[in-house]
Amino acid sequence: MLRALYMLSFKALVCAGLLLALPATAQTASPALVPGASVKSDHARTTLILSRDRAQPGETVWAALKIELDPGWHTYWRNPGDSGLPGSITWTLPIGVTAGEIAWPTPERIPYGPLINFGYSNIVLLPVPLTLDKTLKSPQTLTIDASGDWLVCADICIPDSGVFRVTLNVDAAKSSAPSLYAPEIEKALAALPQAAPWPVSIERKGATITVSAGPGFEAKGKAVFFPYDTGLIDNAATQDSDIDDGALSISVAQAPTPLEVPAQTGGLIVVESEVGHKAYAFTAAAPAPAAQTPEALPVTDGAADVSLWAAVVFAFLGGLILNLMPCVLPVLAMKALAFAGHGAEAGAQRRRDGIAYTIGVLATFGVLASLLIGLRGAGTEIGWGFQLQSPAFVTVIAYVLLALGLNLSGVFDIGGGIMGAGQSLTQRDGVAGAFFTGALAVVVATPCTAPFMGVAVGYAMAQPAIVTLLVFESLALGLAAPFLLFSLVPQAAKLLPKPGVWMHRLKQVLAFPLYASAAWMVWVLSQQVGAEGFAGALAGLVLLALSAWLLGLTQNAGKLLSASGIIGALAFAAAVALIVTVSSAPAATNTQSAQNSGVEPYSPQRLAELRAAGRPVFVNFTAAWCITCLMNERVALSTAEVKDAMASRNVAYLKADWTNRDPEIAKTLAGFGRSGVPLYVYYGAGAAKPQVLPQLLTPGLVMQALGAE
Repeated sequence: MLRALYMLSFKALVCAGLLLALPATAQTASPALVPGASVKSDHARTTLILSRDRAQPGETVWAALKIELDPGWHTYWRNPGDSGLPGSITWTLPIGVTAGEIAWPTPERIPYGPLINFGYSNIVLLPVPLTLDKTLKSPQTLTIDASGDWLVCADICIPDSGVFRVTLNVDAAKSSAPSLYAPEIEKALAALPQAAPWPVSIERKGATITVSAGPGFEAKGKAVFFPYDTGLIDNAATQDSDIDDGALSISVAQAPTPLEVPAQTGGLIVVESEVGHKAYAFTAAAPAPAAQTPEALPVTDGAADVSLWAAVVFAFLGGLILNLMPCVLPVLAMKALAFAGHGAEAGAQRRRDGIAYTIGVLATFGVLASLLIGLRGAGTEIGWGFQLQSPAFVTVIAYVLLALGLNLSGVFDIGGGIMGAGQSLTQRDGVAGAFFTGALAVVVATPCTAPFMGVAVGYAMAQPAIVTLLVFESLALGLAAPFLLFSLVPQAAKLLPKPGVWMHRLKQVLAFPLYASAAWMVWVLSQQVGAEGFAGALAGLVLLALSAWLLGLTQNAGKLLSASGIIGALAFAAAVALIVTVSSAPAATNTQSAQNSGVEPYSPQRLAELRAAGRPVFVNFTAAWCITCLMNERVALSTAEVKDAMASRNVAYLKADWTNRDPEIAKTLAGFGRSGVPLYVYYGAGAAKPQVLPQLLTPGLVMQALGAE
């Protein structure tokens, strides 16, 4: 019974790790602040003001968040531009009072280096209408509570927040009484953008966004477009406006990395003249997305252009090559040893195990594909290898690899499922062991990306669910094909050596690649969590080893319910419990960029800055758990000749680290038709299109891309 409990818990670890790898929704508590009318921070004074001291039921009273900024500081519009965040207000109102949306004033363009932000300086009022129900009891005094968050920036940005409380008298028998702030609010309302009196449309022509207004456009002066939605235009680009026969046309370059824009969008047309400016608000249908954009157009491999059947073939080939990857080899070597144990004559058992192994691979790939489809459908930006972005899952895999290594070293016996002996009971265990080995092969394969595979998986993640499943199952068949061939084809099985003493020695030797794989997973974990989580994982590994040793003692003694067996079970339970410590531990501080001279962390803003400055840029999309990435960095990107070539050509080297979940990097990968790392992209100085390098690098390939050969 105790042994069965061990085995059930052991095999459940991987499933539990998959669940722990799912993205969690973070919740943050509001700061405990004392409510009042005003909040003073280092660089701003913010006040909640009302247009009326007294109002009648059925009226609308305007409230406004008044932000007074120090000279040189600014805050943001509803679309902050290239950086920043818009302000927000959350209301707590009496029954019978409802709040509308912020009526955003006309913003200004705020340059910061090569970037352009949209926002406000000096003093800005953010008005909100408060509607009083006609049935409100009167007279009474209403208490109006609000909490606000806003960002104030100069050379640095500081988040500000506050809670506010004001009162409003309601009296049906008395006329409304304006407040001290009524003139300010009325002036702000008069200056709000007015609805455009002419039809407005937005079109995309190649890489240019064109806003057209008219006929009937009569305003004079230079016109500028402020979009409501980010990712539509290049905010820093020059806007060309032209008025001809009562029609306005504004042309501006699309965003360097265009984002998906809602079906209904819009913005402001601000006409600037010598006497001031006028702003016109409009809504319009979003422009159709470009078929291909400069940022998302691969040069060396076109994921967007691949057909369904090409993706299926690429997936199968990628799965075949995965068998040669170092992250998969230790597990496959165990299966090869089991096949050799059958001998050439045990055809029925060999076929049974081969089919069970294949079903395990297919089923686990199906689970992974279903999770990816479900999470993508929920709006989560993830991709291939997403579960390894979970420290808890990485810990589970380290546990499993260590336990398998200890089993091969003879510390304890998992059972005949892995070694595949010949008795009837063990034959049933052999099928279960083969299935589990197939599942484990898939799990440990996720840190690897093989040639052909990136294009296939990237294509699959942009398709309907049935196509995604088809491509992933083709990848699974490729991974399972070699063992399936040996199990079903008698001539292939004859190539296997005969069972003998050598198997015992080989079994012990195979333990060490598993120990190495477990050590690698522990190193990956050190890149993801801080000291507390890392210490918890190490303690869990020690407890797991103790549990395995005690289990071995009880198995040798033939008394599973002995004291050592119970202590071992408790140690195993404690090791599993420590996974919670790892999953809740703070993330590790990323010091990799500081330690590697010449390497900068990637961000879309930094990429835009470097390209605007005319520098060539090499971007390395990588992760600590991606062994293909680590091999490429060692054999190609870290060589002296590549470093010298980058330095001599003034190439900026950006590293996009996807070790931990990062929706921005996931979105950029999707723009290149990829769903995982590695991805290597080179932006030549002034080049219209980026160049995508192969997934397996050599110094020569990198030098060729840089133009050094």
